[in-house]
Amino acid sequence: MASTARQHHYRLLLVGCVALLAIFTLPDPWGRLATPGYLVLGAIMLRTLGTRSSRGPRGSLSLRLYRATGIATLAVGGFWLLTPLELRGTGVPVVVLWALFSVWSAQRLIRQLGEERSVDQAVLSGALAGYLMLGLSGGFLSAAVETVAPGSFTSVDLTPAGPDGLEPVWRLDFVRLNYFAFVSLTTTGYGDILPVTPAAQMVSIALAVAGNSYLAIVMGLLIGRFSMRSSDGDETGGD
Repeated sequence: MASTARQHHYRLLLVGCVALLAIFTLPDPWGRLATPGYLVLGAIMLRTLGTRSSRGPRGSLSLRLYRATGIATLAVGGFWLLTPLELRGTGVPVVVLWALFSVWSAQRLIRQLGEERSVDQAVLSGALAGYLMLGLSGGFLSAAVETVAPGSFTSVDLTPAGPDGLEPVWRLDFVRLNYFAFVSLTTTGYGDILPVTPAAQMVSIALAVAGNSYLAIVMGLLIGRFSMRSSDGDETGGD
């Protein structure tokens, strides 16, 4: 069974992801609160996945590096959201750090799920949360790429409504880019939004690979735990 702390962490991460998706469905101006809500999700990722999962100096160093990366990612992301859209360069470190932080978070979540001895509701919540986390992270990355290089995606208009193009990034509507991220993650490929620059195309490819890889790894872990539980039950019944 998952420990009490991990049960709480898995569920908290799932609630954070679902809440952010729900905010995107709200009409303007409330729906745009989802953009700064990414910082809240990042803080939840850091809180739930920034716990010790292995012993020894190596595990301790990895944990400290992960936490430092998460704090830097949140700081850079917060600064980016407050800057005007015309300051394109502020999105570059966001792309780099958020990509690293997201991949590292997914890796730590998979490791935690792999340490569970059985599959229960909390573990399933963690597995689902990881998939949603990848999609939302892809949406944030896509948004950062679009602000750095406008026109990276077709059928996406981030033209600021403020005077002289001074609209801050956090007030922009990124819902279509999050939609594109989940379409890419699930390899559905509707084709209504297309990545047309190399950076945008690499994000699309990375999301497709990450989505398939995550499902394959997590399904393997869960099926393995079910098999072990079934085998243990058969041995107990035979005794």
